[in-house]
Amino acid sequence: MKTILSEQQLAFTIQRLSNQLLENHIDLANTVLIGLQPRGIFFSDRIVAEIKKQLPGEKICYGKLDITFYRDDVRQGLHNVNQTNIPFSIENKNVILIDDVLYTGRTIRAALDALLDYGRPSKVELCILIDRRFSRQLPIQADYIGKSIDSIISQKVKVFWKEKDGEEQVALV
Repeated sequence: MKTILSEQQLAFTIQRLSNQLLENHIDLANTVLIGLQPRGIFFSDRIVAEIKKQLPGEKICYGKLDITFYRDDVRQGLHNVNQTNIPFSIENKNVILIDDVLYTGRTIRAALDALLDYGRPSKVELCILIDRRFSRQLPIQADYIGKSIDSIISQKVKVFWKEKDGEEQVALV
């Protein structure tokens, strides 16, 4: 196992990405943040907490999206279904999708399909913690990237969160 981001580097990366989001979306009135279930929500929770720290009192529209039944690459067997919680309209809003690892692009394609069930956004951007840039199967690129890595298909990127895993780091396994 090789560490890609230590706990401290992960905290700095989240802070930097939050700042970049705020630079491009100074007024959050027309912007919504949506974390992708299951593991992207740990990252999106951190991004939202950092934005709230920087803009105390500002109303932030934050939702969570389950894309299980929109996937085209997982069709057999039982699925663990997560909850979608989008308690606001995304119609004509700037939507920022937030996920931990961008690999083949299939999760993001499924998220775009699922998102259309909730309205038609004016723009969709993608915020990713780790971009496995040479593994894409679909033409999907992130707008905000924590770290880009080169990895081979047999390697896995594992993001560890204190709430779920008891430790905090990003590793190549």
